Amino acid sequence: MSKRRKNQRAVEATPRREKVRDIFVPRPFEGLADEPEWIALRELVPAASAPLRLTPELVEEYGDRPVTLATVLPMAAPAMTKPDGRVFIGLQRHQQSGDVSRDLAEALLCALRTEPGGQVTVPPLPGPGPRLQDILVDGPLEITMHDGFDFWLDPGAADDPSVQASLERANAAIYPTVRLAAARAAYWCQVPEKAHVRWVLPEDEDTALDALSRLSAAGTLTLGEGTRFAGMFRAHGRLVPVWDLPEDVPAADWEAPASAFAERYAEMLEEKEPLDAAGRRARQGLLGRQLTLR
Repeated sequence: MSKRRKNQRAVEATPRREKVRDIFVPRPFEGLADEPEWIALRELVPAASAPLRLTPELVEEYGDRPVTLATVLPMAAPAMTKPDGRVFIGLQRHQQSGDVSRDLAEALLCALRTEPGGQVTVPPLPGPGPRLQDILVDGPLEITMHDGFDFWLDPGAADDPSVQASLERANAAIYPTVRLAAARAAYWCQVPEKAHVRWVLPEDEDTALDALSRLSAAGTLTLGEGTRFAGMFRAHGRLVPVWDLPEDVPAADWEAPASAFAERYAEMLEEKEPLDAAGRRARQGLLGRQLTLR
């Protein structure tokens, strides 16, 4: 038999792997009670965590293991388990498919199938299967902000010099970020030479854009003296307006201006008439001020 025929038979005898199709979902967190906060934790916040509750079916199958949502895990891992059975899943990770909700659900399920303390293996493309909306008891996220990534560690782990050095490197990359009480999913952050407020709006894009356009036409789109509406970007199907602020004013001083803006924005959402000429011009201007994420 010729070498070519042998190779052909070998190929025919090898079972073909089923190709995993990737599907893009523009609003992966749609249907979750705190959709804007899920987006903010994934796209805006460096270090935060929130407990998650598994559905009764999963608790019955895997036990009532505590599950923590983290903005990011060591080495941007998708999930990890602790020796005491705790499970962590990371929102910000290297590999992802077109459906973030499916990615996170698969990472959580892989962690639940892993022995406590074991290495969690997660496929880069999970394929069809349950999403977060299918495996969690939904409700508002109870978010805890962190100044560093110490919440990753078990008690005493930071005593290891190599662990401490790694932690210090990770913490050095964190920009100061504060969750504002003025509105859900609104965050103040300080970067070199400036500060920002970024707010993930809960409304659909057209509705939010019309309200912002009315505020722009009325000259009330800023957060007060010394501030500037920098523009906005899209994140997982929602608009995120951004304001530039003086860097020397602390986050707490922006609660009142942000609250006042939220009230003005809510009033504009009640307007049902089509935009007038000034509003339409403002809308075109806002569309021309799209920002790049981060």
